[in-house]
Amino acid sequence: MELPDPWPFDQPPNCAVFTTTHVIKDGEPITHIFHDEDDHGWQFHYAGEKATGDMMIVALKEVYYLDRTIIEVADLPPGWEASRAQIGETWIREKSK
Repeated sequence: MELPDPWPFDQPPNCAVFTTTHVIKDGEPITHIFHDEDDHGWQFHYAGEKATGDMMIVALKEVYYLDRTIIEVADLPPGWEASRAQIGETWIREKSK
């Protein structure tokens, strides 16, 4: 699978990002995205319960390969988050609390 050119995220495709085993191994949909203010890192989560042991670090491009709709929020400013009820719905953006 090819990556978009130009790459729209402020981090390179091989940048390490946080997600969970639920998204990567279990195929849960990404419904919450965080663009961290302090280091401009990205986090991709699903709506359910998570534990520290569920966390995974993967390349940003791996998350893109799982769900290409994340590109819709590639311009999310650091310190903001986006959420949706399910894939296909509009992302709701807000400043992180």
